[in-house]
Amino acid sequence: MCPNNKNSKPAPYTSPPEGKWSTGLCGCFEDLSNCWVTCCCPLITFGRIAEIVDQGRTSCFSAARNYVMLAHVFGACLYACTYRAKLRGLYSLPPEPCGDCCVHHFCFCCALCQEYRELKNRGLDPSLGWTVNAQKMKSGTTAPPVPPPGMTR
Repeated sequence: MCPNNKNSKPAPYTSPPEGKWSTGLCGCFEDLSNCWVTCCCPLITFGRIAEIVDQGRTSCFSAARNYVMLAHVFGACLYACTYRAKLRGLYSLPPEPCGDCCVHHFCFCCALCQEYRELKNRGLDPSLGWTVNAQKMKSGTTAPPVPPPGMTR
């Protein structure tokens, strides 16, 4: 459509561009419910992220179980950082603010919250699991994410 055409519709909201995180590491309070769940029980958030990133090959339960088992030997951050790396690979995201293992070691709750928000902002809902998200993508009914209040053109 011609940009000067008065009948043209505004461009619909699209998911964040590849190569850039949609939110910052310390933006935990942008999604208070996920922030609360992650602070109280990070294995739930991690399991949901892992199921989506692995496209259903790893269930939420088995990822969360592995996370808990490795937490006893201080290996949970090493396990979780592999999924951060996979997520970054899916969307060509930079390793910000530092390497994946450092982020998970020093700020594991913030890292999990950021990864969860990233999936949500790209049109996936980790709380629904991979099967429901895959069905929505296949049928084309995945709605674009709603921009946060206060965003303008």
